[in-house]
Amino acid sequence: MTTDTQFLTPKEVAEILGVHQKTVHHWLRTGKLAGTKISYRAWRISRSALEDLVTQNSNAQPKNA
Repeated sequence: MTTDTQFLTPKEVAEILGVHQKTVHHWLRTGKLAGTKISYRAWRISRSALEDLVTQNSNAQPKNA
């Protein structure tokens, strides 16, 4: 499986980012984090969506080449 097609649960995302699982659910509901709702309660987040969230909220300044 390639990195782009791997899907994570909100619990896994919360563990990776060091936040509470409810925070991840809030981000999903508000659109801050892209995800797919697969049932009434279940969400899946692609690795690329997680990387986009981290990139958008990074405090790192881009280096000038």
